[in-house]
Amino acid sequence: MKALGQHLLIELYGCDPGVLDDLEHVQQTMLRAADLVSASIIQVVSHKFQPHGVTVVVAIAESHLSVHTWPEYGYAAVDVFTCRPEPLSTEVQDFLIKSLRASDVTSVEMKRGVLAGRLAGAGAAS
Repeated sequence: MKALGQHLLIELYGCDPGVLDDLEHVQQTMLRAADLVSASIIQVVSHKFQPHGVTVVVAIAESHLSVHTWPEYGYAAVDVFTCRPEPLSTEVQDFLIKSLRASDVTSVEMKRGVLAGRLAGAGAAS
């Protein structure tokens, strides 16, 4: 089944709270993750919340990577969405687990833009 892209949704549990609250570390982690999927970075937006938590969004030519952290729960939600037809390698997930020091992970990879049986340029869905 041909798809326009792949979207990896990663739930990281048991992460190091200090790492999850370190904006510079999390931002560098996401930049390295973008490199691992051979993405072309357009812009990075990051924010440190008070009293804790960070958000980093890496806009890439191929779509985006994002992370939202909850240090108080040792939890991070990560998205890796690329416009590539082939599945993402496990390398990026393994790197994120190691960098954010997660003890448990769940993930799902979904195909985005599955056009089989749809007319290209047919307009908006009804």
